[in-house]
Amino acid sequence: MDDAHNISGIIPRIAALMADPVRAAILWTLIDGTTRPAGELAFAANVSAQSASAHLARLVEGGLLLSQAHGRHRYFRIASAEAASLIESMAVLGAAMHTKASRYPPQPALVRTMPPQFLHARTCYDHLAGELAVQLLDAMLKAKWLEPEAKDFKLTSLGHEKLVAIGVASPEHGKSRRVYARCCIDLTQRRPHLAGVLGAELLNLFVREAWIMRTSRTRVVSLTPKGQQALRQIFEA
Repeated sequence: MDDAHNISGIIPRIAALMADPVRAAILWTLIDGTTRPAGELAFAANVSAQSASAHLARLVEGGLLLSQAHGRHRYFRIASAEAASLIESMAVLGAAMHTKASRYPPQPALVRTMPPQFLHARTCYDHLAGELAVQLLDAMLKAKWLEPEAKDFKLTSLGHEKLVAIGVASPEHGKSRRVYARCCIDLTQRRPHLAGVLGAELLNLFVREAWIMRTSRTRVVSLTPKGQQALRQIFEA
């Protein structure tokens, strides 16, 4: 009961933080994982430095941003992968609600200004996102490892065999309330990438085997030569 009460209090608090247009603009400016000074964020949100300072203080206090001082200036970045995932999910949901005639939501305008590395490969909470993640899901579907099932995906017997062979643990049915192979619409690619238990397992595998390398203080990742060779061998076999 206490946990439910705590959650019911947290959700309105976070929603209130994100509901303000100025704070939403600041958060979206930082979604690419960069660290930016207060002055730049004030300009992006079209408010005065004094007003931006008050909004930034609330976002830091609310746990959505982290701040650090460098000389006379203070810099800000999104506090965690969970916070970044929440912001991306809200953007996807908002775009989808305004684009009912289209299967996938349009790219938010800021996507055009994002660094190529962020668009190519990054983490989305506990799984891969970006062009690389979309291509990986396409390869798994083409190779018949996964099949569409309702809004998500189903693991095939061939997929189970192949995943175990590369070091992904067998799914333990009933042990997790999460969907095993979740369809997650990629914010920048506007196409599905893989989330859920399997998405998290694949990210862990890629990091463990040094197939991808994380970038310090951002969600950007890069595919290593070892990873390129491994994926080529797996899906061309």
